[in-house]
Amino acid sequence: MGFIAEGNTLVWEEASKHAEYIKQHGILQLLNIYNANKDRFNDSFKWGDEVEYLLVEQEQQPADQSASQDPKPYKLKLRAHEILDILIKEEKLDPENVEFLWRPEYGRFMVEGTPGRPYEGLGSQLNKIETSLVERRKSVERLLKPGEKIITMAAYPRMGCKDFSDSKEDVKGVVAESQFLPDTVINPHFRFSTLTANIRKRRGANVSINIPMYRDTNTLPFVDQTTYITPSKSKSDPVNQPFNIYMDAMGFGMGCCCLQTTFQLSNIEEARTIYDHLGVFAPIMLSLTASSAIFKGYLSDIDARWTVISQSVDDRTPEELGQIPLKNNKYVINKSRYDSIDTFISRGSSYRSEYNDLDLVYDQDIYKILIDGGIDNQLARHFAHLFIRDPLVIYSDKIEIDDHKHSDHFENIQSTNWQTVRFKPPPPNSNVGWRVEFRPMEVQLTDFENAAFIVFIALLTKAISDRKLNFYIPITKVDENLKTAHFRDSCRKDKFYFRKNITNNSPNGSVDDEYELMTINEIFNGKQSNEGESFVGIINVVRSYVESLNFDFETSNLVSKYLSFISKRASGELKTFSTWTRDFVLSHPSYQHDSIVNQKIESDLFNTAIDIFNGTIKDETLLVSSLFNNNFT
Repeated sequence: MGFIAEGNTLVWEEASKHAEYIKQHGILQLLNIYNANKDRFNDSFKWGDEVEYLLVEQEQQPADQSASQDPKPYKLKLRAHEILDILIKEEKLDPENVEFLWRPEYGRFMVEGTPGRPYEGLGSQLNKIETSLVERRKSVERLLKPGEKIITMAAYPRMGCKDFSDSKEDVKGVVAESQFLPDTVINPHFRFSTLTANIRKRRGANVSINIPMYRDTNTLPFVDQTTYITPSKSKSDPVNQPFNIYMDAMGFGMGCCCLQTTFQLSNIEEARTIYDHLGVFAPIMLSLTASSAIFKGYLSDIDARWTVISQSVDDRTPEELGQIPLKNNKYVINKSRYDSIDTFISRGSSYRSEYNDLDLVYDQDIYKILIDGGIDNQLARHFAHLFIRDPLVIYSDKIEIDDHKHSDHFENIQSTNWQTVRFKPPPPNSNVGWRVEFRPMEVQLTDFENAAFIVFIALLTKAISDRKLNFYIPITKVDENLKTAHFRDSCRKDKFYFRKNITNNSPNGSVDDEYELMTINEIFNGKQSNEGESFVGIINVVRSYVESLNFDFETSNLVSKYLSFISKRASGELKTFSTWTRDFVLSHPSYQHDSIVNQKIESDLFNTAIDIFNGTIKDETLLVSSLFNNNFT
């Protein structure tokens, strides 16, 4: 969850007084880091993953209750911080040899696990990923109480409904002021409650999250009129539209779970190139990993969490949204802090200025400081754009710090720009190099699936560099792709803008002739057009790259299984978890075709998903048993 420090945080009324100081010194810290590391080269390829877990509890079933009776309900269990305390204490006993690192996430029901040290290179390292995920899960499970489980599910289906958690606290707390979520769902670390309150205070109202409801035969076009802080009577307001799911707190978004990977590249130029190409690929992977179909107890008409999180942390004021003329703010900003990338930053031979076709808003004064400090135009624009945002979490005892030794103020802004890909400069005075964080993927149900996507992105990242792959399309098309990725069953039904020739690194001709609309199946598995033109497909590119690496038999066999699984998911032979979830609800005997996911449906959904995870149920529409096995468990 970004930059976390210890200490007391400032409420917005006080934090806003220090905003410009934090930003100015954040830029000085960035310049110090840049000038100290701009010429470093030949860093080894190190990488890692982050997996987020939900902690749930199922009521214990009495011994005399018949199995045919309704299953006991599940609830979010709000004691993940207690488990984290134990895990972090164990880590501190032997920090050099710890197998896993555990860190807090937004929800008091969430934990985030990473490998204890980065993976280095490829090869046999790829055999360790799934084993690491399995063992991570076990290290938490040993600390669970009867009835508790940790699951990798992107969104808790009935968050915000009655009795969705074990909290005894009322809603409408002083932090979130939500009518659906009590403040006790928020992790007790000050950072998280401060983020929640300061986003709300900065924008002048509760966040307003609105997503389309799945329209079934009995779905009523009701309007959710339960706004608490700023009731709106405008018929154009999304909250007043029929078939709308309304949510009002950061927890609905930041309470979702994701799967992330981070890569250290050999130098700054390689990192910039990888940032750009993974930025293009991000919406494609969001669609392929889609796992979020239910929100606030309703079947939604979207498949992915991203827009929910984006709306949940949107701190823009009415001026910044363009709703009223600018007076107290500097800019009209076209996106939330949590969105797709806004500018390409590479200076490689495949880059063309026409690809940066978004009208980028950036701080001109900060841009000049960066240019004068030696940073080139493209990178200066990138960071000057990030710094149009205000710092949201300021620690009272860490305002005046040494800009040569610390990067807290830079990270304050950097870590609260939650884009699909993050370009990460080295920390000050460390041996860590230039990194790229890939952020769009939704967490999957099984460790096999999560390992498959982690390994795939690692291989793709190295293939981009070693094979000089070129994914560039105009950045406005990347934005359109991100919207498309949310559509129901977009993985099988929709088309995305993608480059026709991914090996052409000699840009010439019209940019508009370089890309076309393709299905996910075509992007991954290739296609042959009627005109005789062909697209080889990303899976074939990665397979060819893997063959050139001469892995041992065990590694090659496992990687082949992962790529086969991804190929089948892309072809539509296997469902995304979002599609599987929607189909499960639609066919459930308790479902009334009214878009409502009641507690019984949710309980059966969890029980079935857990049985699939454990291998007691085989569902060949979700996982092919010949590829997926539970030999690790």
